[in-house]
Amino acid sequence: MFNIFKNKKGNEMKLNNPQRVEIKWGDETLVLETGRFAKQATGAVMATLGETMVLATVVAAKDAKPGQGFFPLTVDYQEKMAAAGKIPGGFERREGKPSLGEVLTGRLIDRPIRPLFPEGFMNEVQIIATVFAYDKKNRPDVLAVIASSAALALSGVPFQGPIGAARVGYIDGKYVMNTYVQDKANTALDLVVAGTKDGVLMVESEAHELPEDVMLGAVQAGFEHFQPVIKAIDELVAKCGKAKWAVAPRDPGYVALEKECAKFEGQIAAALGIAEKMERLDALAAVVNEANPAEATDQQKVWVSEIIDGMTAKVLRGDILADKPRIDGRDTKTVRPIEVEVGLLPRSHGSSLFTRGETQAIVSLTLGGGMDAKLIDDMDGKRDERFLLNYNFPPFSVGEVGRFGVPKRRELGHGNLAWRALNPVLPLQSDFDFTIRLISDILESNGSSSMATVCGATLALMDGGVPVKAPVAGIAMGLIKEGDKYAILTDILGDEDHLGDMDFKVAGTDKGVTALQMDIKITSITFEIMKKALAQAKDGRMHILGVMKDVIKTPRKEMSKYAPQTLTMQINPDKIREVIGKGGSVIQGITKETNTQIDIDDSGLIKITATDVDNANAAIARIKGIVAEPEMNKIYEGTVSGIKDFGAFVKFFGSNEGLVHISEVTGERLKSMDEAKLKEGQKVFVKYVGMDRGKTRLSMKGIDQKTGVEKK
Repeated sequence: MFNIFKNKKGNEMKLNNPQRVEIKWGDETLVLETGRFAKQATGAVMATLGETMVLATVVAAKDAKPGQGFFPLTVDYQEKMAAAGKIPGGFERREGKPSLGEVLTGRLIDRPIRPLFPEGFMNEVQIIATVFAYDKKNRPDVLAVIASSAALALSGVPFQGPIGAARVGYIDGKYVMNTYVQDKANTALDLVVAGTKDGVLMVESEAHELPEDVMLGAVQAGFEHFQPVIKAIDELVAKCGKAKWAVAPRDPGYVALEKECAKFEGQIAAALGIAEKMERLDALAAVVNEANPAEATDQQKVWVSEIIDGMTAKVLRGDILADKPRIDGRDTKTVRPIEVEVGLLPRSHGSSLFTRGETQAIVSLTLGGGMDAKLIDDMDGKRDERFLLNYNFPPFSVGEVGRFGVPKRRELGHGNLAWRALNPVLPLQSDFDFTIRLISDILESNGSSSMATVCGATLALMDGGVPVKAPVAGIAMGLIKEGDKYAILTDILGDEDHLGDMDFKVAGTDKGVTALQMDIKITSITFEIMKKALAQAKDGRMHILGVMKDVIKTPRKEMSKYAPQTLTMQINPDKIREVIGKGGSVIQGITKETNTQIDIDDSGLIKITATDVDNANAAIARIKGIVAEPEMNKIYEGTVSGIKDFGAFVKFFGSNEGLVHISEVTGERLKSMDEAKLKEGQKVFVKYVGMDRGKTRLSMKGIDQKTGVEKK
């Protein structure tokens, strides 16, 4: 029902004017709707798949800020717990800073969209994707990419889309589109692909050692699957899209500076001939300084930096396409020199130093118990994550002074890529019941520190005795493409990444791929190029695995003496409450006094984790003292805890309590308990004589109460 009103001119108006398209997509219906939500945004689309709903809004500034030297695109993704009918945890009981998952999904949206804005467009653009409904079946991340693409296409902003996206699984040897949350445990592949109608722009995946042809087939299947989505967005744009913004031509001052800077091409070529990174960067910086006009304005400095960067790209790309040696003298297929060390950090449970050219990562392994697992609380519920990988990129690794501390989005993304690469080869919890934490600290960087992290982390795991299925290595590939001519580069340098057309990272074992990530900086690439890049990457990966295996081939048989040990014991589930104690007082006391971690499940299985086996055994002894059952006809010392007309209650053998019936006190017939002359708190010797209807029966009859010896 619509509320109709008239504006000042007397024309009838509606508060909302919804426009929508819908298509059958896989087993669900995909709906894209605009005109009903967030109408003051430059563009807004609510995307619905099943009962999952994501609203994407786009707001773009009409003009660029003076002196703006880069495209200021911001992408934020947020999950409302209310979308899944949950109240957030934490003191505030509201959504706080973005979770790791939200940051990664924001990057998933950003990566295929960013290359599709025209060069020179410097207006600020912000995309916010919000999950308002989640059916715990259709995952919202791909839907957020689609909604953001549709909102941009409708907005009129000079976006060279739209793009589509799809998730691809691999179950029982077949590709499955739009895999559900419930498919996670069954699929050998979790791949998200995004692109235009012409080609692929982005791939993010985790795989269980799948061959390269299966990975390429998955990308192709996903590409074909999202083509109807692009058509649906085009249909919505035809209905109600805004007029495209005109991109302002280059400022005459910029054009004049371009002509002035042309004379520096020779100096740029000479600088690119310097193999050592820092020396090369200093030489290029000197060119920029020399190219700046006398008393240059801030705007002119920005332009000169951009112009020299473009000229540098032209020289570097031209040399590579002309089959000249790369910056460091390599051909297109050679991996840089590699040095590998393990066991260099004495107190870590495993460690490695992986150096490839001017990229270096030091990786440490720490093992912990179940209580060290990270609690994940998201729209799917609460769960423990037992594999943690932290990637740190300090500014000194690139010879800079910069912010140090909280990891940035890029660091979180690189760490997650390494996590995905290693997760498929880790042992099951039933075979290796530890929390695993890896820390990769990048000490030097000149290309693909995330893949150095994968290699270093594998080495640290094997050094620490973690029974991985197979070692994993990773390599970053690049692409230089001009028209129909192209060159694929193995093990790219930082400059080749910055000035090239593709960042293509592949990680895997000698059997197959475990992670594939691709970002294209041009409008798209062909599947033929992807096929060649995968084959060339496999050759590079095998070379790196060979170098790693020369140092350590398999996981060590023994773990570090400083690594924790886990001992288990089984107790009667009825005794769990006694071990825990009121408010956890008993178990907390044991863990504190024995310096251990203790986990108890509902079946009565107890896991004691400690760095010292003596501490673990001490904890076991304490628990046995609490839960041990008394032996039939054995005499125990106890304390009278209560006296009734029919007998006395006695605490004995830890926290056990039983009844000495009036007939079992002396063996003689007593008229009342007064004749027994017992008092609460009195020490007595009792014999355990069994259970009667769930009650513990004790006897004092025939026992010398001074010595505890049973009379013959």
